[in-house]
Amino acid sequence: MKKLNKITGAVGEIEVANYLKAQGYKILGMNYKNKIGEIDIVALDKNVTVFVEVKRRSTLAFGRPCEAVDFRKQQKIRRVAELYLLQKQKYYSDVRFDVVEVLGDEITHIKNAF
Repeated sequence: MKKLNKITGAVGEIEVANYLKAQGYKILGMNYKNKIGEIDIVALDKNVTVFVEVKRRSTLAFGRPCEAVDFRKQQKIRRVAELYLLQKQKYYSDVRFDVVEVLGDEITHIKNAF
C-alpha cells in the first residue's frame, strides 16, 4: 500500500507540474530534498518563488486533500524553503506557499495557502 501511495503521489506531482506550466509557471525543481524534508515543486510565477505542496486523493473519505497540510506540515515546509533559498538562490525574490490538491480529475490551486 505504501508503494501505491508513493506512485499515486508522483503521478499527482507530474499532473500539477503540467498544470502549473500551462498557467505560465516555470518549474525550478521537483522533489527538492534537504536535511529537513522535501518540497514537492519549486516554481517561478513571474518574479515570485513558489513552494508547492501537492496532495492527491481519489475520494473524500479522509477529507479534502488540502486538509492534510496542517500547521506542523506548514512549519516544516517553511524550514525546507528557507534552506532552499539559502542554497539555491543568489538573488532576492518574493516567496509564496501554495497547496494544489488533486481530487480525482479535479485540480484546485490554493495560492498563498499559508
